[in-house]
Amino acid sequence: MIASLPMYDWPHCRAQNDALWAHLATALRQAGFDAPKRLSRPRDLHSHWKRPGLLLSQTCAMPFRLGLWRHVQVIGALDHGLTGCAPGQYRSALVVRKNDPRDSLSGFHGARAAVNARNSQSGYAALLRAAELARIKLGAFQLTGAHAASIRAVATGDAEIAAIDAVSWRMAQDVMGECRNLRLLAMTEPTPALPLICAKGADRDALAAVMAAAFSALPDALKERLKIAGFVARNSEDYTISPW
Repeated sequence: MIASLPMYDWPHCRAQNDALWAHLATALRQAGFDAPKRLSRPRDLHSHWKRPGLLLSQTCAMPFRLGLWRHVQVIGALDHGLTGCAPGQYRSALVVRKNDPRDSLSGFHGARAAVNARNSQSGYAALLRAAELARIKLGAFQLTGAHAASIRAVATGDAEIAAIDAVSWRMAQDVMGECRNLRLLAMTEPTPALPLICAKGADRDALAAVMAAAFSALPDALKERLKIAGFVARNSEDYTISPW
């Protein structure tokens, strides 16, 4: 069996994610699951997610919607206690340079946007939806590969705007000096938070029950460090249809 928690595994939080896994793995073993001792940190996440021995991982809604649903099941989502979001939801922060005089998204028609990936719900789809609601069309997209890189691109002037997963934005502000050169322009609409997943043949109901109890008992220090408020059970149907 394999497990990973890759979506918020920032370098400054890896020790805490390992501690989180030790807590979860203990709960899983007590419930009869063969939980691995250590988290996997694969480079090829898409292959990793499709392995039949996947006990637990976390993905983004767009890869799930674009075909990963054929290989995995949704267990639930983490609640990050985000302002303006119901439990188990998240959204994106639209960030621009601090000295940019534009005060609304409508002023960014034709602007260069930094995007972590075109299959990202928080960094791409949410940005396109926000632009649609503002009745603008963004200009060129700079693909950066990561939210941290998108933050740097806007801070250095390589891009004018980026949509950053709200949890990643909170984490970035803890460790990235570039955030001091940025400001929050707006928040996007809430959508279901990143799904926790397991292999297609796993007992998802039993896993969801273990996760609910384990996250409820998570030490407060880990909750604070990893920006976790709790766990919300969800199913695959929450993610297979676009929220918009």
